[in-house]
Amino acid sequence: MSDASSPNDWSDHQARTALRAIFDAAVESADPGAAVLRHLPEKPGGRCVVVGAGKAAVAMAGALDTAWGDVDLSGVVVTRHGQSAPAGRIRVLEAAHPTPDAMSVEAGRQILAAVQGLQSDDLVIALMSGGGSSLMVLPADGMTLADKQAVNRSLLSSGANIVEMNAVRKHLSAIKGGRLALAAVPARVVTLAISDIPGDDPAAIASGPTIADPSTCQEVAEIVARYKIELPGAAAAVLAAGIETPKRLPAQHAVHVIAAPRLALAAAAQAAVTLGLTPLILGDAIEGESRELGTVMAGIARSSRRHRLPVEPPAVLLSGGETTVTIGKGPAGRGGRNTEFLLGLAIAVAGEPGIFALAGDSDGIDGTEDAAGAIITPDTLSRACAAGFNPRACLAAHDSYSLFAGIGDLVRTGPTGTNVNDIRAVLITRGGRQAE
Repeated sequence: MSDASSPNDWSDHQARTALRAIFDAAVESADPGAAVLRHLPEKPGGRCVVVGAGKAAVAMAGALDTAWGDVDLSGVVVTRHGQSAPAGRIRVLEAAHPTPDAMSVEAGRQILAAVQGLQSDDLVIALMSGGGSSLMVLPADGMTLADKQAVNRSLLSSGANIVEMNAVRKHLSAIKGGRLALAAVPARVVTLAISDIPGDDPAAIASGPTIADPSTCQEVAEIVARYKIELPGAAAAVLAAGIETPKRLPAQHAVHVIAAPRLALAAAAQAAVTLGLTPLILGDAIEGESRELGTVMAGIARSSRRHRLPVEPPAVLLSGGETTVTIGKGPAGRGGRNTEFLLGLAIAVAGEPGIFALAGDSDGIDGTEDAAGAIITPDTLSRACAAGFNPRACLAAHDSYSLFAGIGDLVRTGPTGTNVNDIRAVLITRGGRQAE
């Protein structure tokens, strides 16, 4: 960026190129295979059984299989449909996300069976990452797959955050919330997790199948009531029975978070510095309604642009975490939390020059769409209107994807094989002070 320190605004092309470089640096820092190799435990005296669930499970498993060619190793992992790849001696299954399917149940059965009958000198390595909650399911006694699917749909449209959703999922599962680890006793269990959870709590990653669960039945009941989550009768009966998840697991169990949003944001910040930008990391665990966060971020960007606070341009505001989109009862268009955040931001910025932004899911899939996210520029709204879109109407209908697709500003990476949650970058260029 030859003119990064110039008093003039950056060109559209320069801003777009910088934002994409920052986003890509964040994603590349969370490479699953490299992260696994940095955290391998001591090799076991007996067998090693590898199990895993999530969007990064295959890359993690493949790296482990290659590194431990001299170990008696087997296992099974599950990833999203269309994202399978060879993982050596470790079997790879595919299932649905974000709503589980029959293969999600089959994956749960095979993974639970894989850890049965082990000895004390055996080792279970659990590879967990984002998406694992729907990719690996095993309904609690009395529940069917249809019940689990209904629960998942209700959770996704409720407005509950990811930690709250996972608390409900754990109490309706025969494998999550520490139950998988309990089934592996007396073998030692080491969990290597890639975090997509605000605060990097391993008990919440993929609903914590190998981690003792601190949430209680009472807390789950409060979550269901707070968000008016509709549950099928069988699920309500399971919760009413009050059967708790494991609160303690054997002391020899260990867990390591090997990649996380905070590390990805640090990599993004370093990339920003090389481009002549001052990075300001606002947090790696930001939650709330996507569109409302867009309004908040617009205010911070305008303050920086006009008054040099909280950071002097040229600068980039970086944040991570997982926001929510509350659909409600009405019809909804297409879009995920990142495109909804960006449309809210664009409307609030209202075409002010010198403010650009990119937001995307690090796994390459925003919600259920085929894009990671999108980019906004100062002329996003004018181009959208010229293309026949009403930006406020699109936001009200949760149809942000259609708008960004219509003006050619979606960011498509394809599945990245990792997941450290959303990466948001708001670029603020230099410009003269503006009157209040």
